[in-house]
Amino acid sequence: MAADAPVLSIGQLAARTGLAVSAIRFYETRKLIRPERSPGGQRRYRRSDIRRLSFVMAAQAFGFTIQQIETELAKLPEGRTPTKRDWTRISRDFRQSLDRRIAALTQLRERLDGCIGCGCLSLKSCQIYNAGDHANARGAGPRFILGDRDDQNGRGQ
Repeated sequence: MAADAPVLSIGQLAARTGLAVSAIRFYETRKLIRPERSPGGQRRYRRSDIRRLSFVMAAQAFGFTIQQIETELAKLPEGRTPTKRDWTRISRDFRQSLDRRIAALTQLRERLDGCIGCGCLSLKSCQIYNAGDHANARGAGPRFILGDRDDQNGRGQ
């Protein structure tokens, strides 16, 4: 960090981001931010760390794991403030992931609408009914709602 670069203490960064100091330290251990130390040993953060931490909070709110966030932030440059181009690249990757999730959630919602609305009037088409537990061979959970096909009874995708 250049000697004249504006820096923040951990308390200032916490106040600016709304994060607890302990959360900032956690993100530091995960290498999402990399403060330098003052001659007295205190952490000093770049102003660009506000954006990094804001990105972390937004990504977590959208359901991304800390590992996914680490992978994306590792693509950003060290030692300089990320540019619009840097953030656009990451946002494009996240957008594709969000689009896939939205499609999967929409499909799940449609299956649940049919299931909830059926009132179990027809066990042959019920997405939850699993006579003889034969769906167990495909894994745990409501296999037909999750998208498995039951060719025997015409259920699922």
